[in-house]
Amino acid sequence: MQKAVTMDELLTTKQVLNLLKVDRTTIYRMLKDGRLTGIKVGQQWRFPRPEVEALLSGAPPQKTEPAVTPAITPEALPISCLQSVQDVSAETMDVGAIVTDPNGLPLTEISNSSRFCNLILSTESGRQACIASWRKLSRQHETQPQFVTCHAGCHYARARMEVNDQPFGMLVTGQFFITPPDPDTYQRRIQALAQKHGLNEGELAEAAKELRVLSQKKQEKIHPWLQKLADTFSLIGRERAEMLNRLKQIATMSTMMVE
Repeated sequence: MQKAVTMDELLTTKQVLNLLKVDRTTIYRMLKDGRLTGIKVGQQWRFPRPEVEALLSGAPPQKTEPAVTPAITPEALPISCLQSVQDVSAETMDVGAIVTDPNGLPLTEISNSSRFCNLILSTESGRQACIASWRKLSRQHETQPQFVTCHAGCHYARARMEVNDQPFGMLVTGQFFITPPDPDTYQRRIQALAQKHGLNEGELAEAAKELRVLSQKKQEKIHPWLQKLADTFSLIGRERAEMLNRLKQIATMSTMMVE
């Protein structure tokens, strides 16, 4: 029977490089030809320690399989933890950010939100329009984050949070422009937004002036940052699911012992 591997027994690529004294290309070649088994956690590879130790000893590697991670539900996520990390990260990058479920429904509060977006979100119709934009992101086929335009004319992007290739949420960033909007065109959009959501047009127009226009350098940083943060949240979600599963197993065993 194959032995399951826990997260504590998984090595990073750097650790394997140091142990086997080979380069990264050799590691990937060993993955491809089956000499080494890897587990994808977000965008990073992890390697079972027993297999690496077997390669070091020269013995035939004992094939292992990863412990199956239970499906992650939004209710199982440590929202307060994600919120804290999201808050600090969004303020550091000076962008808005939010975590949603796989269908675009918000799980956290928006971090570093602009006055313009707060005005729109203050109305029920405006909030529903934002959720519809996030839901549209959930239907994107692209794997990597891509800039798109939201219902209010701002730009935003998403990175999926996944465990075992199964999405359990999205990290969305936005409330900025990647190019300055045409003044006349955007003024007409503001008029339409104010009428649709029952907002004061003058107040909305003043708030729109505060929206950020990202430099090219900043734009180049957004996508890697977004994906890295989403991968971190994926790892947190995976470890949380594994912990809850272990607690459930302990509870089941305890019940059986009492009976």
